[in-house]
This record gives sequence, structure tokens and C-alpha cells, in this order.
Amino acid sequence: MDNNKGILLESGTNELEIVEFEVANNKFGINVIKVKEIIQPIPVTFIPHVHPHVEGIIQLRGEVLPVVDMLKVLGIQNTQRNPQQKYIVAEFNKQRVVFHVDNVTQIHRISWDQIEKPSDMYQGGTSQVIGVIKQNEAMILLLDFEKIMVDINPDSSISVESVKKLGPRDRSEKKIVIAEDSPLLRKLLHDTMNAAGYANTEFFENGRDAYEYLEALAKADKNIEKYVQLVVTDIEMPQMDGHHLTKKIKTHSDLQKLPVIIFSSLITDDLRHKGDQVGAEDQISKPEIAELILRMDQLML
Repeated sequence: MDNNKGILLESGTNELEIVEFEVANNKFGINVIKVKEIIQPIPVTFIPHVHPHVEGIIQLRGEVLPVVDMLKVLGIQNTQRNPQQKYIVAEFNKQRVVFHVDNVTQIHRISWDQIEKPSDMYQGGTSQVIGVIKQNEAMILLLDFEKIMVDINPDSSISVESVKKLGPRDRSEKKIVIAEDSPLLRKLLHDTMNAAGYANTEFFENGRDAYEYLEALAKADKNIEKYVQLVVTDIEMPQMDGHHLTKKIKTHSDLQKLPVIIFSSLITDDLRHKGDQVGAEDQISKPEIAELILRMDQLML
């Protein structure tokens, strides 16, 4: 696995590369940016009283990492392991974790607009699927790895309590547009924004919907800042990702004055230049919600 593969993609093109892997003959995908390496399974040390999805821990070059069994995560039972099974070593949300899968097959380079949003009929409130990719006669399901980890360790998610420590606040005169595809994180962001005094928020499931909303406002009145004061966006979203959304805002004659903060699990030293290239005012790693709120305050003084 070439760790620089995803980095080579030009910023703001609305493209991504996914690593395709298999669990019980089903095809799934993970953004290559999250993948640090792919290794053969090594002995796991059992840990008592851990979450049932966690097999135990391994030591990899001196670092102790949890191993998550994707069979258990996906609720697949009574199946034999593929002899080609692999460990996907991933990093996001400032944490490293190992995902135990049956096989890793190939890498695909695709556009976010090729990823369909899951239907409400089969998605449900507990689904880990955030997108569906059609590949000839097959389909690849893009998984919400942030939700998988929050289910295992709720303390790793956005915390309303950390925002309440900022004290009583009222920012209701400020209108915030937020693009976030995860239903779980939209709910958490709604609650934390309200706790921080930002009660006037408009949420969108992807960058395309957010951009069309902003563009319509700008067509009605070029002085967009009367209606929206700031945009917060995730990076990974079907239809249009956060880098492409930011680039379109910053190259639009009437929208470019809007400050944009990228709030994503993919903010690392290696990838920060991508947000800089598309003109984001700041980039903050999930789940640092208090840091996000304080930066919003500064940008809208």
C-alpha cells in the first residue's frame, strides 16, 4: 500500500480513492486516505471485558493497537474466515485502529458524485453504510468508520459537555450552514451548536445540496453575508466532498467572502495542505468540537 496514493489527488476535484475489501463475500470500501498500511494477521492478545466487536490488541512496531472484527461489526455470524484475511491499519479522528477483514482486493479511483446516498428504506438509524458505489454488476458499500468506532467507544465522539464548559452564550443572530453526511454526527452537531449558542443552523447531507442552497441565496441577493455568516463542512460526503464544496465557494464571485471551516476526521499534517489549497479559513479534526466553536467565534467577530 502506497501511503501517498490519496495525497496525489489534486485538491478540490471531487475525487477519491477507495480500498475495496471483502467480509463474508460482501464488498465494502474505505477511503484510501484513512489507510496507513495493509498487513497479514498477527497474533492478538485477548483483553477481558472489552466491547464485543474488539478481538483484542496487537503490537505493531512498538505501538499497541485495538483489532476490530468486521464480521461482528456487520452482524455476520456462522461463517468461516477467508484464508486470505487481512488487517487494515487505519488512522482517523486522531486515533489508530486495525480492522480485521477477509480480503483486500483492489483500489478504485472514483468521483464522489458516483456515490449514491443510501435509501432511507434500508439505511435505518443504526446503519454503518454512508454510500453505495456501483461497479459493473456489483456494488461496493462505503462504510461509516467513525460511527463504527463511536459505537465501540462513545467517548471518542463529539461531546456536548465540552461545549457547555464555555459557559452561557447566545449566537442566534449568526446563521451557520453545515454539510455533514452522517445522521449521527448531524444530530451531535445540532446539539452541540445549540449548547454553544448557535441555534440558527441549516444542515445538509452533502456538499452539493449545501452549495445549491448558497448559490440560490446569492442569486436572490449578492450580499450573501446578510443570510449566512459561516460554512462548516465535512470532507467525505456523497455527491460533493468538502474540498470541492470549499473550492466552489471560494471561486464564486458572491460566495467567496464566506468563511469556511473544514471539520473532518481526515485532518492530519500530511493532508492539511489540501484544505489550504482550496482556501479554507481553518481545518479542525473531529471530535474537537470546542476548538471548532472557538474558531467560529473568532471568524465572526
